[in-house]
Amino acid sequence: MFTDIPWTELSEKRLHKPVTLIDVRSPGEFGNATIPGSVNIPLFNDEERAEVGTIYTQVGTEAAKERGLELVSAKLPAFIKQFSAIPGDKVVFCWRGGMRSKTTATVLSLMGIYSQRLAGGYRAYRQWVTEQLDTLAFSPTPIVLQGSTGSGKTEMLLRLKQEGLPVIDLEGMAGHRGSIFGGIGLRPNNQKTFDSLLLDALIAYRDEPFVLFEAESKRVGKIVVPDVLYGSRSRGYQITVELPVEVRAVQILRDYEPWKHEQACIASFSRIRERIHTPIAAEIEGCLRTGRFQPAVELLLKHYYDPLYAHSTAAALDSGIRIMTVTADSIDSAYAEVKRAIESITRNALAH
Repeated sequence: MFTDIPWTELSEKRLHKPVTLIDVRSPGEFGNATIPGSVNIPLFNDEERAEVGTIYTQVGTEAAKERGLELVSAKLPAFIKQFSAIPGDKVVFCWRGGMRSKTTATVLSLMGIYSQRLAGGYRAYRQWVTEQLDTLAFSPTPIVLQGSTGSGKTEMLLRLKQEGLPVIDLEGMAGHRGSIFGGIGLRPNNQKTFDSLLLDALIAYRDEPFVLFEAESKRVGKIVVPDVLYGSRSRGYQITVELPVEVRAVQILRDYEPWKHEQACIASFSRIRERIHTPIAAEIEGCLRTGRFQPAVELLLKHYYDPLYAHSTAAALDSGIRIMTVTADSIDSAYAEVKRAIESITRNALAH
């Protein structure tokens, strides 16, 4: 027979041995938010879940159970086969540790496949995430990478992470680049998914002497960055990257590939058009509509994003954050200088 396991015990267990988390909710529920690293083996698909839910509401519990049993019985062999292919320890969960995960764990037990059920389901896990983000003591010294739009900050952070440094990629977790154009070509995450990914990173790096992340506003797209990280910047260091407009424009073209998303670019530009001097705005729109993306980006940088950046930089100076500036003529040379700046900070400042 299966046993229930609370999230606090499961999270500790996962530190010492591999455990496969299996979300038996519908694909739609799984796609909306799940526990990071989970696999989805749904007991019902989205249409079946809606049907059973309607019967439960309109007819009653017993009728819903009967229809659920009919639906599950037809797919049972394939369902069991999917679980059989997963080696090692298995923990199943649904929304609140109810009938779907109980049915799954019971059937698996009858077939000789041992699993545990997450007590309270995804809801209990989500409550734990919220509590942790409100109370977690995160002590690593922040080293914040700052720079005008197009300075290659995200690319540099990913390269630093590949070299083994503790990096928190806020834009990657949000699925958004943080600007009006930031969602183009990406699939944004919701707040629940962002919170889970962020908490995993905070726990992984909580004993590090420092942590690196990009200077973002309080919001990244529709995501709100919790104070546990956002509020820590003032006690850390900032490395500001300065690059020529032309270099930054090329970087933006590499990141966004606007020729693949022309209509989305024009639609996004329409949201800020009135904030730009009318003749310049008309020139930018003309460039976008005729595929002349580099001059469009350069004009956007000079007349919209760089003035915004100058304002945010002035605010950062007032906050007391310690700033180092890197000036370069290419992304690669800037990256080399950023690495040297990090080494200087960690060698001199964090050693005391």
